[in-house]
Parts: sequence; C-alpha cells; structure tokens
Amino acid sequence: MSGLTRSSQVAYKRWKDADISVHEEQSGNNEPSKEGVCTMLEQEDLGDSKTRSSGMSETFTVEEAVEAIGFGCFQWKLSMLTGVAWMADSMEMMLLSIVTPQLRCEWRLSSWKVAFITAVVFIGMMLSSSLWGNISDKYGRKVCLTLCMLWTLFYGLFSALAPVYSWILVLRGLVGFGLGGAPQSVTLYTEFLPVKTRGISIILLGVFWALGAVFEVLLAIVVMPTLGWKWLLAFSTFPLVVFAASCCWLPESARFDVLRGRGDKALKTLKRVAASNGSTMPTGRLIANTQNDRGRIRDLFIPEYCKTTLLVWFIWICSAFSYYGLVLLTTEMFQAGSACSVTDNSSMEPLCNLECKYLTTDDYKDLLWTTLAEFPGILVSVWMIDRIGRRKSMAFFFLAFSLCILPLYACTQRTVLIVFIFIARACITAGWQVAYVYTPEVFPTATRAIGIGTSSGMARVGALITPFIAQVLLKTSVYLALSVYLICCLLGTVASWALPMETTGRSLQESTQNTMEQKHMERPHGSETAESSSNTSP
Repeated sequence: MSGLTRSSQVAYKRWKDADISVHEEQSGNNEPSKEGVCTMLEQEDLGDSKTRSSGMSETFTVEEAVEAIGFGCFQWKLSMLTGVAWMADSMEMMLLSIVTPQLRCEWRLSSWKVAFITAVVFIGMMLSSSLWGNISDKYGRKVCLTLCMLWTLFYGLFSALAPVYSWILVLRGLVGFGLGGAPQSVTLYTEFLPVKTRGISIILLGVFWALGAVFEVLLAIVVMPTLGWKWLLAFSTFPLVVFAASCCWLPESARFDVLRGRGDKALKTLKRVAASNGSTMPTGRLIANTQNDRGRIRDLFIPEYCKTTLLVWFIWICSAFSYYGLVLLTTEMFQAGSACSVTDNSSMEPLCNLECKYLTTDDYKDLLWTTLAEFPGILVSVWMIDRIGRRKSMAFFFLAFSLCILPLYACTQRTVLIVFIFIARACITAGWQVAYVYTPEVFPTATRAIGIGTSSGMARVGALITPFIAQVLLKTSVYLALSVYLICCLLGTVASWALPMETTGRSLQESTQNTMEQKHMERPHGSETAESSSNTSP
C-alpha cells in the first residue's frame, strides 16, 4: 500500500473490524443503507482452533475465492454456453450483409431502403442495450441473458415469415432489441474469471463470434441458392435454440449475489464452482459488501469514472462503426469488382441506384476468406493484450486498421482488395475484443452491466450510421466513404491512448465505495510504481 505506514494499515483494519461488529449488533434495524454495508457469512469450516481462540476469524472476499478456485472445468462449460450466445449475435449480424443484396433484387429496393434494413437492427440494439444493462445490475446476469436470448429467438423465427418490406423492418428491429442484451454474456463470464486468465479468456470468447460469422457464410452458400433468404433467417436461430435448451445450467454471478446481500447464494455458487474444478474454497467467512443502489447510469459519471466512461463510449462507437462498415463494404466492393467500378469516375455518381446484382458463389467464397481474418486477429490480440496492456493494444489495432484503408483508395485488383480487407478486418476485430476485455474490468460490479450495456448502446450508434456510409455514400464517392473510416479509427487511436487507467492485472472492483477506498488504501495488482503514485482516476 503506497502512502501508508504499517501502523496506519493496522489501525484501518481495526476500524473496519469495529464497523462490522457495530453492524452485527444493530442487525434489528431494517432500513437499508444507501452507501453499502459490510457483512460476513460464515462458511461451514471456520478455520483452525488457533484462529478462533485468538478471537479473530479468517475472512475472504469473492475475488479471493475466485482466485483460489482458479480456472477449470466450470469456466470451460460457462465459456461454451456464453459463447453460444455470442455466436448467435454474430450470425444475426453477419446475415445482414448477405440478405440485403437479395432483398434489393427481390423487392426492387433503393440504396436507402437497403441501408435502413441494417440500420433498424442497430436502432433496436441501441434502444435496448442500457435497459438490458439495468436489468442485469438490478435483477441478475442470468435473468437478463436468458430473457434477451429467448426474445431474439422468438422474433428471429418470426422475421423469416415477413411477407413485405415493412414487416421485415419491424421484426428485424425487434430482433435487434433482443440482441442488445447479448454483451451481458461477457459480464457474467468475466465475474467468474481469475485475474491471471481473464484477459486471454475474454479474448478467446471472440472465437465464438468468428465461428458464428464463418458458419453464417457457409450456411448461406448452401441455403441461399436453393431455399432462399427466409430459410436462412430461420436456420440462423440455431445457436439460440441451443442456448434456450441449456440455460437452466447457467449460474448467477456470485459477485452480483454478494452485492445484493445474498451471501448464502454466493457461497453456494462458489462451492459449486470449486467442486466442478476440483479445487478447495478458502477457509473462514465470506465478506459481503452490499450496495442497494445498483445499475444507475449517473454512477458512470461520478468524478472517478466520468472521463473513462466518455472515452470508452467513443472507442465502442469507433469499433462498431468500422467493423460493420467493413463487413458491408466487403460485399459492396466485391459486387462492383474494384473500388474504381463502384462509381462513375467522371461524375462520381452511382452507375445505377437501383442496380440489382445477386451474390455469386465467388462472392461467398471471398466473403468467407475475409471472415476468416477474425481468427488471426484474435490470436494476435491474445499475444499482445497482457504484454503491452489493454490501452496500447487498442491504440495499435485502430492505427493498423487506418493504414490498411489507405491502399483501398487505389484502383486495385480483386486479389489485392481481399488481402487488405482481410488484414483490416483482423485488426478491427482484435481491437474490439480488447475493448470487451477493458470495459468490464474498469467498472465495478455495481455498475459493470450498465457500463457494458451503455457502451454497447453507443456502439450501435456507430453501427446505425455505418450503413449510410458503406451502402449509400460509397455509391457517390468511394474516397469520401473510405476517408470517414480512416479518420474515425485515427480518433479511436487517440482515445485509447487517453484512457486514464490500465486494467492489466487489476482485481475487479465490487462497488463504487470500494473503488474510492482502494484508490487510497491499496495498490492495484500489476500496476507500475509510477501509476500507483499518481492520482489518476479510473
């Protein structure tokens, strides 16, 4: 602990013990505390007789229990189930770039109407992300994730029956509303991971996203030429069906149960995890730091978090804007053959605003190759994230994406186009995955879900705008459209460097009160001496 003598630390511990004793003596008072209450739940094994005879009992927190239990069979099972939710989200997103060219031809849609099919999904996600985050912080991660996945399954199946354009808009918007809760799978998964494996584990969860995208393209190759787009929409709900059949196993977060005052349930969950991993629980009593006011957006703007919140939101906007923009640009530029044939070079006007062109087998194959770029992107981020840290990793990937955009300004052959799109997609995938690691790490349990929920909502703002750049502006000016993505990612690089806290090796915070206490009492794990001596806020 920097800045405190040994005697000061002992005095602080005695004060905390006295505070706990006062709380236990006044347990008859039923009025909940607004600031947070520290309670202790005794485990069956309270420790050795020496500890008890001395009048002191061992205690442990959820963080210490998770560290002692370690990574094992339980986390592997949880990664499979949360990964299925991630895979479902990816497939629903990927099919937008596959189905819209078909709908343009079948319903003779203008570029604006095609772009709005994509945009309405992101509108639904943007409107619901904060709501799902609030539900997750107030009622539980399991409740939130189960509800949003069942909602998405229901309307995903119904959208396959859409007879006209207006129906597809409404139903896909409702699908997007459900998908707004999918990032809460990362919240739940994060809260069961020990510090040492947390970064790599969350990054590897992105493998399920990449698998979903690849599976969607393969599914389209088989289904689209024979059965059509409606069957593709129906088959794309398969991961949601798997999740619905398996969600009964899904555990509630022990961190969340502790924070809402249900230490008995948290202890039961931790014992379940330990038994599954073949590990032992720490001896003593579980300390439960409860906080009644959870999931409030205004808590993201207290002085300790305001700058971080705004920068994280901007990073998510840039990530989604660039990622989905590149996915849509890929099909548009593949259909055109090269950047030069997207527009008329003399007038910079679309060759034909209502031009209908179905995706061919070659288009699907090239789309598959660029989709496979997500795997090397994930592997590179796994290698970098714990070596250079979260902030530098995000800055590096944003800058690399910008550099890959530059060659697209030239009139390149299709092969060269594929290569640079491949590298660019690997970079933006890696950068966004690192943002998914950083966000739940930087916010405490009391606001973690609302933090990642609002960040996801901000991402949908970028995703909402990007169809009008990649599908509308592109047909007017290729150079202008590419410049928008270039500038966006350069700004993302600056925002990543400007983040005030590096979370590599840092323990997860439980409540906003604990966070403020730790800034004065405890040095974060793995932080540098310079960081611990500074007054930088998270």
